[in-house]
Amino acid sequence: MREVFVAIAQFHPRLGEPAKNLTRIGEIVDHICAAQNVNLIILPELVTTGYENGVKFTELAEPIPGLTVEELGARAERYQTHIAFGMVVKHKVESVVYDSAVLIDPNGEVSGQYNKVHLKPEERPNFRGGYKFPVLETSFGRVGLLLGWDLAFPEAARSLALDGAELLIAPANWEAQTIEEWKTYLRARAMENALFVAGANRIGDEYTYQFGGESAVVGPRGETYAHVGRDENDRPKEAYAIAKIDLDLVKKSREELQTMQSRQPATYRAVVRNY
Repeated sequence: MREVFVAIAQFHPRLGEPAKNLTRIGEIVDHICAAQNVNLIILPELVTTGYENGVKFTELAEPIPGLTVEELGARAERYQTHIAFGMVVKHKVESVVYDSAVLIDPNGEVSGQYNKVHLKPEERPNFRGGYKFPVLETSFGRVGLLLGWDLAFPEAARSLALDGAELLIAPANWEAQTIEEWKTYLRARAMENALFVAGANRIGDEYTYQFGGESAVVGPRGETYAHVGRDENDRPKEAYAIAKIDLDLVKKSREELQTMQSRQPATYRAVVRNY
């Protein structure tokens, strides 16, 4: 067995206040690691800035390495865990910024960065789109990074699965009114690729958006390993959950289902044709 303890955390990032958000993130990481040793902590998309910043994203963007990576890297090293989170990243050219996911390892170093490929129409004026799906080697297995709306595109998860990913990490800013889509995509991407998917979705309101939480870890057969539910008033709540998963189940499930082995790529030419 390759047991991995994965924590998914959701909270309300304050819009345009990275210092306050970074302090809160540190408190969440401290709280999780005081309760239990975990291999991986996953936080939402754009967790240091919030979502509706518009052109201000250029001012809020950070380089990698930078302050956020250094502070969370210190905590990852202190607790000997991996931390995955979403942030706005500044390229060498100041005006080029990305909606990115970052994975930090237990040495406090950046294992990898993923720039969101599938930008929603309202995100395109603010961010440059990414163009590749990296698979990252960790001490516990091979992981892929996706962000929010990427989950709506089965090609993204399938590309990562074919390149060897056993666990997909998905920080998100998914809206409350379409939260059933989020829950469905988590299960679908896990089941169709026979791997684990761990999604951390934020909560809270901004100018025109409400975010729905429902963070979860889903297994290769669609089973729920951990889930952050709602409060007594049926509202998304600030909380975390921890899942114990066995990455050996990925190979076992694929051998049983034969889905990956039964693919017929020669018949899928339309998949890569532009609409």
